[in-house]
Amino acid sequence: MDAAVKKPQKHFKLKMPGAFTVLFFLTTIAVLLTWIIPAGSYSKIQYGNNRIEMMLPDGNKKSLPATQKTLDRLHVQINVEQFKSGAITSPVSVPNTYQKMKQHPAGFMDIFEGMVQGTIQAVDIMIFIFVLGGLIGVVRASGAFESGLMALTKKTKGHEFVLIFMVSVLLILGGTLCGIEEEAVAFYPILVPIFIAMGYDSIISIGSIFLASSIGTTFSTINPFSVVIASNAAGTTFTQGLAGQIIGLIVAAIFVISYLYLYAKKIKANPKASYTYEDHEAFTRMWGIESGDELDQTFSLKKKIILILFAAAFPIMIWGVMAKKWAFPNMASMFLIITIIIMFLICFGKNGLGEKKVVDAFTAGASSLVGVSLIIGLARGINLILNNGCISDTILYGSSRLVSSMNGPLFIIMMMLIFFVLGFIVPSSSGLAVLAMPIMAPLADTVHMPRHIIVTAYQFGQYAMLFLAPTGLVMATLQMLDVKYSHWVRFVWPVVVFVLVFGGGLLVTEVLLN
Repeated sequence: MDAAVKKPQKHFKLKMPGAFTVLFFLTTIAVLLTWIIPAGSYSKIQYGNNRIEMMLPDGNKKSLPATQKTLDRLHVQINVEQFKSGAITSPVSVPNTYQKMKQHPAGFMDIFEGMVQGTIQAVDIMIFIFVLGGLIGVVRASGAFESGLMALTKKTKGHEFVLIFMVSVLLILGGTLCGIEEEAVAFYPILVPIFIAMGYDSIISIGSIFLASSIGTTFSTINPFSVVIASNAAGTTFTQGLAGQIIGLIVAAIFVISYLYLYAKKIKANPKASYTYEDHEAFTRMWGIESGDELDQTFSLKKKIILILFAAAFPIMIWGVMAKKWAFPNMASMFLIITIIIMFLICFGKNGLGEKKVVDAFTAGASSLVGVSLIIGLARGINLILNNGCISDTILYGSSRLVSSMNGPLFIIMMMLIFFVLGFIVPSSSGLAVLAMPIMAPLADTVHMPRHIIVTAYQFGQYAMLFLAPTGLVMATLQMLDVKYSHWVRFVWPVVVFVLVFGGGLLVTEVLLN
């Protein structure tokens, strides 16, 4: 009798859980931390009704005159006009006012209430994403996407990386000038199908959009939501150290674009070298580009107008953010106007789809991004639990005590690493600036160091974390493109190391030169 054929052994393979599972786990951890870390708070000040409203740790409030003398007395070295003009709207920590508080431990129900409240707080960006999804659905229903892709891929054949280069440079500039990484989610629908048709993968899509815009923000020059607001809160000006930031930005841009080029070259030579190759078929199906599909190369006048309207939305958005300081509701309204115009174009006339199909296309497009929107809300819920548990300020207070006895290069490197950790807890660049800068910046005076170097350490530290932090924009981006977190970490970790090592070197150089 023949020997029994041995069945191949199944090897256990650890799989990274999905975005929702990761955020639920982190929400639970945040609740547990409110039981472990002592509660405490700094006094906070905020401008309102032509007064400086001061909120004390015990819950009481003081109303103070909105004058520079008031801020000087509180040792808050910020120009009072920054409050009056609306440049600073979030509560600002008051130095030397930290007090321990009665513990505010979160309960079991806070896990779920935090998730709900975080989602409510993120409603502005969620509506923007829903409208964006609806616009995508309507344009896809028109057939305009398919009409343009093949012609574009033929024109760029052999020079595919030129588009990646141009997109990356544009978004690096957008990041350094106005911190456009959140708004950059609008670029995925128009660029991802093009990248797929050119033979690239989901990692290239995220790298040329999210990574490029974020590296620009890391080396912000005049970004009002990062370096400007942090400099104001630190009692310095953003023009100090600007030359070093520009040099750093150029080096970082060369590094990131070179890194994207090497990866793009590798996967063009061997598609199986892609970090996300196992998911490439599902990815192409999700974005409506099936392998081997014959794309319609003919353009009707109507399709040309639709593509022009669709493409025009993005430079209008950039202009609105930079020139008119648009927020997400403004951008959503603008995208909705363009969507309705396109809906009318494809609803009526020759070969019109009819009202029901057009509306169904809009709702299907919007519903496809529900998961992305919820991820953003759930991430904010984690920060909400930490703040309600009054432990964020305790971590900030402990961090300031840790570096207070250090000096020179060690001080600034530790400061960058502290901001690296704080970036996980407070992923908002403007939020961390107004919370931490009034506390951390004065420490520079004790070691005879210009305060603008602390601002630079904040930028490098926080954004090195935001390339990775599930509490930031990363999980929403990965959810939108259905990319596993482990695959993204495998790609992005050299960039994180670069920011910390190169950024740390720049910081130490600035310290030694001053």
